[in-house]
Amino acid sequence: MEKKLEFADLLRLMDERSTAFRAAVAAAPSLDVRVPTCPEWTLFDLVQHLGDGRRRWAAIVAAGPADAPPAFSAPVAPREPEALLAWFAASNQELLDALREAGPDRGCWTWWGPSQSPQTTGAVARHQLQQVAVHTYDAQVAVGAPQPLPEEVALDGVDEFVTTCVATTAAWPHKPAVVDYHATEGRSWRLWFSADGARAARLPSPAADEVTDSAYVSARGTANELVMFCYGRIAMDQLELDGDRRVFDQLIAWEPEA
Repeated sequence: MEKKLEFADLLRLMDERSTAFRAAVAAAPSLDVRVPTCPEWTLFDLVQHLGDGRRRWAAIVAAGPADAPPAFSAPVAPREPEALLAWFAASNQELLDALREAGPDRGCWTWWGPSQSPQTTGAVARHQLQQVAVHTYDAQVAVGAPQPLPEEVALDGVDEFVTTCVATTAAWPHKPAVVDYHATEGRSWRLWFSADGARAARLPSPAADEVTDSAYVSARGTANELVMFCYGRIAMDQLELDGDRRVFDQLIAWEPEA
């Protein structure tokens, strides 16, 4: 079984993706360029959103264990391109510094209480890596130079998404279902949906040979394609699907409250 990314790896990759994000924004002719994968936003809006998020999570991590996020007010993002990129770099560094000081095991508030991810700074680092990775792709699309996520980021991204963003104790409002994700790099995941909620697990590799019970529907693609599907950046038709695709329609529309 492949090991998950270590805390130091998460911080290193977060810094690398931040650099790639700034490079994509710097290549744009204007901050008013629209972002096709975030249709209501310009590049300025994207930078402001991600920078505000870096600072907000830095405050959450610094606050330690809590039942609610601390009060937060982000400094105004400058409109001049070079100043904006410097503001974003400082935002990212603020989060990295807070995470390094806290270490991976310190508790803190998170929005994913009922998921399979712990409420720790290590889990925050893991999720925030995916946030900057996906938004880097958004910025690259906006300037016409999309690049796939680095393989280690994409593989961890599928695992992080199913355990943090999908796993829940909220009741699945449809017939019980089983969904598989297969990355062409050799990793697979299974999701079970029922009245008890949703739970996720890694499958043995190769899944097709070692798992006897079949899923209702499965999606196969590169890890990058699976991450982009999970975050709504590509349509399901861009993946290789097998089984009842209506389950994916139900999953996309599902908004659990618990």
